[in-house]
Amino acid sequence: MSTKKVLVLDQEQIQKKTIRIAYQILEDNFEESSLILVGIAERGYVFAKRLKTLLEKISSLDIQLIKVTLDKTSRTLDVQTDIPIEQAKNKVVILVDDVLNSGRTLAYGMGAFFNVPLKKMRTAVLIDRSHHKFPIFSDFSGLKLSTILKEHVTVNLHECDGGEDAAWLM
Repeated sequence: MSTKKVLVLDQEQIQKKTIRIAYQILEDNFEESSLILVGIAERGYVFAKRLKTLLEKISSLDIQLIKVTLDKTSRTLDVQTDIPIEQAKNKVVILVDDVLNSGRTLAYGMGAFFNVPLKKMRTAVLIDRSHHKFPIFSDFSGLKLSTILKEHVTVNLHECDGGEDAAWLM
């Protein structure tokens, strides 16, 4: 892996991208009275909390937040949620993460909802890379970034890492 670190999003850019995603979610769900944001622990959940705060400011949507914790290394679907997943029944669900790389994490997150009838499911990510191994795509993304396989994207969010928000390509 390269030791070179390139800033791809600074704190102000992350804030603007988050606002834009919130408006896109609102536009996609303008006829809805409620929706559920599902954040993948840890950074996806922090990003989902930020989206929830923004959506509550710009809309009258009733927004519920679910935290999903999963084991990405497991050969079987091992997912835990902080509230019962059945609360998503017949509702709009937005699955949220910080970076979409191979699609494995979002695929596992979606797997938790396979036995729950949903109105619709969408995905929102801050950064969408172009190395998907799974047929997963982002419905809402802050930045689509073409990288080479050796490169890695790191997102720092002050709630998780301290300091300022930033996204780095390494």
